[in-house]
Amino acid sequence: MSKGNIKVNTDNLMPIIKKWLYSDKDIYLREIVSNAQDAIMKLKKLNAIGEADVKEAEYRIDVILNKTQKTIKVCDNGIGMTEDEVEKYINQVAFSGAEDFIAKYENSKDKEGQIIGHFGLGFYSAFMVSQKVEIDTLSYKEGSKAVHWESDGGAEYDISEGTKETRGTVITMHLNEDSLEFNDIIELRKTLIKYCGFLPINIYLIDEEKEVKEGEEIKETPINDTNPLWLKNPNECTDEDYKSFYSKVFMDFNEPLFWIHLNVDFPFNLKGILYFPKLNHELQSIEGQIKLYNNQVFIADNIKEVIPEYLMLLKGVIDCPDLPLNVSRSFLQNDGYVTKVSNHIIKKVADKLSGLFKTEKEKYEKYWDDINPFVKYGCLRDEKFYDRVKDILLFKDIEGNYKTLKDFESEETKEVYYVTDKDAQMQYIEILKQENITPVLLCDMIDNHFVSFLEYKISEIKFKRVDSFIGDSLKDNIESEEEIKAKITDIFKNIVGENIKIEVSPLKSEDVTALFVLSEEERRMQEMAKMFGNMAFNAPNPNETFVVNSKNALVKKIIETEDNEIKELLAKQVYDMARLSHKTLSGDDMTAFIKRSNELLIKLAK
Repeated sequence: MSKGNIKVNTDNLMPIIKKWLYSDKDIYLREIVSNAQDAIMKLKKLNAIGEADVKEAEYRIDVILNKTQKTIKVCDNGIGMTEDEVEKYINQVAFSGAEDFIAKYENSKDKEGQIIGHFGLGFYSAFMVSQKVEIDTLSYKEGSKAVHWESDGGAEYDISEGTKETRGTVITMHLNEDSLEFNDIIELRKTLIKYCGFLPINIYLIDEEKEVKEGEEIKETPINDTNPLWLKNPNECTDEDYKSFYSKVFMDFNEPLFWIHLNVDFPFNLKGILYFPKLNHELQSIEGQIKLYNNQVFIADNIKEVIPEYLMLLKGVIDCPDLPLNVSRSFLQNDGYVTKVSNHIIKKVADKLSGLFKTEKEKYEKYWDDINPFVKYGCLRDEKFYDRVKDILLFKDIEGNYKTLKDFESEETKEVYYVTDKDAQMQYIEILKQENITPVLLCDMIDNHFVSFLEYKISEIKFKRVDSFIGDSLKDNIESEEEIKAKITDIFKNIVGENIKIEVSPLKSEDVTALFVLSEEERRMQEMAKMFGNMAFNAPNPNETFVVNSKNALVKKIIETEDNEIKELLAKQVYDMARLSHKTLSGDDMTAFIKRSNELLIKLAK
């Protein structure tokens, strides 16, 4: 029996690193610039603990494009490397320089010691866009010699004494033909702002070939914001600061409704700002965006391990340096720590909503029309979120008044009537007014699922759409004569066909001619069937009931008229008007309805 070490063939490894290490090619710039920042942060830390004595007017990172030479240089004035360190951190692929550095100085309390990235694989992302990469570096250590390293991305490299005279490192990337989109100053700026727009070290983007006229002063301006709003104390930030930051980061010039400033130091380090944008009422068209940062370096948008799906309707930034990242920094390990961070964010959102409800109820009611799809979606997806916000769920009635679930629970009747389209369902609303019943508005796509969820959670409350039931309380006490009932039924039976049930009743509201009703349970099943494509949108439902009001003047006119042509036209018109208030008419039916309306008007005008 023998033992040995598994050998890795670098000839096979390098193509994999170049092609598959990162999901997006533009990440190379994030990795190289982040490494440059690491080098500066290390030097600042060594200065702080007295292991280095470096005086620097400005720590900076320069990204320099030479379009003619097709090169991008990333220069820093950080810690630099000796030849031994180049051998250790660059040539030994996957060895983490940051890991080694942290292990040595882990007892230091200096916050700037937090290292973002890794030498090693992060550096090799440069080969995703480069046919050749060069390193020129000079260590801060006294007596160090400059080092030059270069490789064409294969298993071989050249290392020699360099010519660099100032401390720090320059990474020179010679772009390959497949990556010339980065040989453009605008593309570089866009990529840098995307990934490094909030790095704590000033970044300057330089066009090496840009002509400078004689006597013209070069004004250098960093492209990044080194002290983003989310790192500041909430007490230092004004409403205008929050709105300006929102507009700048998300390119949304509609003001957010409100926001939550996250600022946690224990038990984990978490900072950020979550904005509630003005939402419309169709969840499918809402595109939120929550940007995840690690020590001010952009990682990715909308990572579901940290931000639950329903919070993706919001916009914001989350910066959590302690999150465990894999080698590419692009995907989170799904562990207990991440769950704690996620739960904290959910709790803070629920707390913000509850706080608004308790202290600024009028403002909360004003926001409700915009935020209710998000809140309802959160309840459906996360029962813990529902438990936190159930007492602040609002229901707006057709007169603009708000009720909560507790209000419904305290009422004698536990039936909640609601409308989904106030204009189309107006005649049903008018009938309910006769009994002093004021329906609530549930007009969003999500509400069909939401009311079923609420009935499951609170069994004594039942939701009924206004067109689901015509109870005895809405009918007159008088009975229609059987002969009249029979006549009305015979007239309409030939029009509605055998699939629709006909009911003749004396409704209290004489203005209502006829209407359709469908039980709440049947309607919900019908809508679910439509959602999954199992039913045509306007297909007749055998469980629908066509209710004709025997007290209505037009219905009486239909019975009394002896002109069979007029009788049929009027009956068809009454039927289609009832259908219009219940659902939309198909193209052919709508054409027939309009044609018939013209015929009746012509006859009326004679």
